Amino acid sequence: MGKVLVSTGRGGAGKSTFVALASRYLNPPKLLIDLDPDESLADMVGVDLKGKGKKTISGALYDAIEENKGVGLTGYNLLSDVLQSVLYKGREFDLIALGTKFTVGCYCAPDAVLKDFIPSLVEDYEELIVDSPAGLEHFNRKVVMNIDDIFVMLDPSEKSAKHIERVRDIIREVKVSYNHLYLIGNYRFSEETEKYLRGTGEAYLGKIDYDSNVRQYNLEGKSLLGLPQDSPAALCVRRILKKAGYKIKDGDLTSSRARK
Repeated sequence: MGKVLVSTGRGGAGKSTFVALASRYLNPPKLLIDLDPDESLADMVGVDLKGKGKKTISGALYDAIEENKGVGLTGYNLLSDVLQSVLYKGREFDLIALGTKFTVGCYCAPDAVLKDFIPSLVEDYEELIVDSPAGLEHFNRKVVMNIDDIFVMLDPSEKSAKHIERVRDIIREVKVSYNHLYLIGNYRFSEETEKYLRGTGEAYLGKIDYDSNVRQYNLEGKSLLGLPQDSPAALCVRRILKKAGYKIKDGDLTSSRARK
């Protein structure tokens, strides 16, 4: 059974960047799960889901219901039959995206479907790496209940500091099972502000250094897997994963292996 990693935090803290760069170093087979409605993770790892003929879970659920109106079936009955339409399979990793809202104001149905998928999917991979939406609603909906490691991405703000306590509270209230909770600072932290993270009582694994290429690659729609091997951000993620006890795969992805 594979390990389940969840990257969580406030909007803009660097959750998707962490997941994308983690996928560069963790051993296959691995599955990336994008719970963020912005659907940016696929772009960050160089995957054109639509171009590959893959749907999001929300899209597949909507299509299944539309195609079977009047026959007494629901999307819940049908989506298990169309898993291949949402599962992108690649050489280094597979990927599933939740997609935008199924109905106005609600992610409940796609979340429920993904929750049903995860226990079976975890059997097929070394790691499931979850890119969460901003905030903590995904914990409330219990999309992922059994987690090995929670990586809380933080920026140096009062709201981000309070987010640590909110994460602790909500996973306790909804009874999410986890083994480790790790704190990671983004590049905005200074040595002075890092002292706060070291004093929270939680395991602080370090910060991700500023890397101008990350911003430039995102602006140009280029895969972060194509970052140079000496990329400061990528090397920080590599070091953080090793600190957390993960075995780093031999070799590294280079720009020639980044997929479009």
